[in-house]
Amino acid sequence: MVIDAHQHLWQLSQPFDYRWLRAADKQPICRDFMPDDLAPLLRAADVDRSIVVQTQHNLAENRWALRLAAKHDFIAGVVGWIDLTSADCERQLLEFKDSPKFVGVRHVTQDEPDDRFIVRPDVLAGLRVLEKHAVPFDLLFYVKHLPHVAAVARAVPHLPLVLDHLAKPEIRLQRLDNWLPSLRAAAAFPNVHCKLSGLITEAHWKTWQVADLRPYVEAAIEHFGPHRCMFGSDWPVCNLAGDYAKVVGALRELISKLSAAEQSLIMGDVATRFYGLAAQEA
Repeated sequence: MVIDAHQHLWQLSQPFDYRWLRAADKQPICRDFMPDDLAPLLRAADVDRSIVVQTQHNLAENRWALRLAAKHDFIAGVVGWIDLTSADCERQLLEFKDSPKFVGVRHVTQDEPDDRFIVRPDVLAGLRVLEKHAVPFDLLFYVKHLPHVAAVARAVPHLPLVLDHLAKPEIRLQRLDNWLPSLRAAAAFPNVHCKLSGLITEAHWKTWQVADLRPYVEAAIEHFGPHRCMFGSDWPVCNLAGDYAKVVGALRELISKLSAAEQSLIMGDVATRFYGLAAQEA
C-alpha cells in the first residue's frame, strides 16, 4: 500500500481564509483543488491512498475535509486542527477523535509571529491533550524552529510527532550547516518522525534537479532511519515547482538504492503505522 502522507485540498468558495493563495507567487495554485483532481494523479503514479492535511485554523475545515474523506475511499485520513491554546482544546478534539478518518492534528506554526510558540506552556498543555488521546501531531516548522523539537519531544514523550517537509531546509541556497545539526538532534527522540515532502518548493522552482534534494533526503534517512521517514507530495503546493508525477518520481529515484523493505517503509508502511491507518481499516 503506497500512501501519500501529505496533500491538501481547498475550495475557494468555502468561507475560509485563503489570503495566502492571493500572493503573486501563488497564482498558479490559486484555484480549487479537490478529490476529483487528485484521484487520476494518484492512479497514474501508482499511489493508493493519501492523507489530507489542514490549511486553516478553523474547526469548520475539519468538518469539510472529513465530509470529503467519507465520499472518497482513497482519502485514508485527515490531519485537522484544534486550538491547542484553548481551555476548550479537549472538547474540540473529542468532537473529531472518533471519526474514522480523523488521524492527526497540525498547527501552522511556521506563520506564528512568536518563534517560541510551540514551546509556550499553553501550547504544550494542548499537546499533552493530544498525547492523552494518542492523536499524532504534525510539526510545520522552518529551520529556525528545529531546535525546539527537543523541548517538545521531552514534554510529550509518548506523542507521535512528525516534521513536515524536513522543516524546510534552504535547498535553493544549498545550506546544510544551519539545518543538519538540529535535524540530527531531533532524530535522537524516538517519537519524532519526518516527512520527505515539500522539498522541490524549497529548491529553485524552475531549475531544480533530483541531485539538489539528495543531501537532505539522505541525511534524513541516515539519522531517522527508513522506519521513521514517510513520503508526502505536498500537492497541490508542489505544482509551483513540478507536477505530481515529478515529485513521486524524484523520491523513488532518491530511495532506489534502499532495499525493497526499506522503500516500502517510506512509501507507505510508516505513514500507515504513524497515523493508525491499519487500525482504521480493521
